[in-house]
Amino acid sequence: MNETRAMNVSAAQRGAPRILVVEDESALSLLLAYNLEAEGFLVERVERGDEAELRLEESVPDLVILDWMLPGVSGLEICRRLRARDATRTLPVIMLTARGEEGERVRGLSVGADDYVVKPFSVPELMARVRALLRRARPERVATKLSAGDIELDRETRRVRRAGRDIHLGPTEFRLLEYLMEKPGRVFARAQLLDSVWGFSVEIDERTVDVHIGRLRKALAKAEETDPIRTVRGAGYAFDETFGRA
Repeated sequence: MNETRAMNVSAAQRGAPRILVVEDESALSLLLAYNLEAEGFLVERVERGDEAELRLEESVPDLVILDWMLPGVSGLEICRRLRARDATRTLPVIMLTARGEEGERVRGLSVGADDYVVKPFSVPELMARVRALLRRARPERVATKLSAGDIELDRETRRVRRAGRDIHLGPTEFRLLEYLMEKPGRVFARAQLLDSVWGFSVEIDERTVDVHIGRLRKALAKAEETDPIRTVRGAGYAFDETFGRA
């Protein structure tokens, strides 16, 4: 049975980089998920190319591990389509394949794969490649601290401070702020926030997002302090990209 939703998502993981594993060999897919989750990543697995395309249209992860040969749509074609879309043009892709010839590697890289790993491969080496790609492509997803204006968020200590004072946030409000601060100015729909902050498999009414945004705002903005969260009518919420600028 295909595992199209992440399982056993811990509160700490929900703020972690999200990785989509597209691999039709169940044993290998499970092995990859186990090792990625041990590294602190949030993992989703699908086994067919067409399922992967649907999932990528719903929500863009931080990195894709993509098998070359897949039922439905090939990994090569998926990679080509990802590079043709603005939303996924720079999405890091590691391609897995049993094809080791130089010509095939060149072909995989030519359609837009960022890295190419031939089966059988060393799992620790693949983990190192994942971390290296994330550091290059999405440094904000692996940075220990995020800051904007007088607000500082520390992922390791799970603390938030504003102008030197501690901001006491619940786990959900912390993850919301973390996710919004990673991409200042980008507007996230309520459905996107539910998917990324609460987890793939959680079924919660979208109005729940409004409640937690309200709590976050109340904690962050005291007295005359500026509210760093911007509401975009009919679209969603964003961390104000102008916050803290003179």
